[in-house]
Amino acid sequence: MRDFTLKSYRSLLVAFQKAGYRFQTFEAFTEHPAEGKTVVMRHDVDEKAPNALKMAQLEHELGIRATYFFRIVKQSNVPEVIRGIAALGHEIGYHYEDLATAEGDMEKAVGAFKKNLTYFRDYYPVRSVCMHGSSTSKFDNRLLWETHQLSDFGLVGEPYLSVDFGKVFYLTDTGYAWDGGKFATRDVVENHFGLKFHTTEQIVACIASGNFPEKVLILAHTLWTDSFSQWTTLHLREFFRNNLKLLAQNNEGVAKLYKKMVNLYWKKV
Repeated sequence: MRDFTLKSYRSLLVAFQKAGYRFQTFEAFTEHPAEGKTVVMRHDVDEKAPNALKMAQLEHELGIRATYFFRIVKQSNVPEVIRGIAALGHEIGYHYEDLATAEGDMEKAVGAFKKNLTYFRDYYPVRSVCMHGSSTSKFDNRLLWETHQLSDFGLVGEPYLSVDFGKVFYLTDTGYAWDGGKFATRDVVENHFGLKFHTTEQIVACIASGNFPEKVLILAHTLWTDSFSQWTTLHLREFFRNNLKLLAQNNEGVAKLYKKMVNLYWKKV
């Protein structure tokens, strides 16, 4: 069975529900974490915004509220999609990358952060943000919080700052794989649970067995699709991109080439 489709995504959500897990938005979990089995479903909408809406509709049909972090780039920032997801009752957050975009200029980055946060608050009363990895930049966007506090902007949470991953299991599909951590630049947390999965089917089986952690935060990007042509194209692209990222880590020439390719792709609004 093809993985990373809406069909396989539905099987994951249903498995959690059958096992008695409760779903919370990131904002709710940060302020008032539920007792017992809890899932925080987080979506970083890096691109393919229409896919995000389809995932949100599926969650809504199952009575689930999730959190969607949108970037300011036009591949993510699609007004009708943001409105549609908010209308379904999901949380909207800002997927910020302002320090990387400002090439480390903190004053410029803070100004852009405020402006972009205000923009997304036109769609939803945003109270949570999440850094974008910006893998080709030497600037970690989280450095913004060395000189500022979340409360300065009326925010209550940032996943990489506000979650104790010693107590909350973290799963991410970075690299179009559940075990693609080696391809990640900054989307990395220490695994304290001794669990590793390759397929969604393996996760579903673990949930059904009763051996899955009680608290989990899942990052599911918006590359999940039932379209065979899109699914095939994305798998091929991610295969080549992942290997290029690995080469770039140890080869300056490849790193420069990869950065040029990335900058061409991500056109700012």
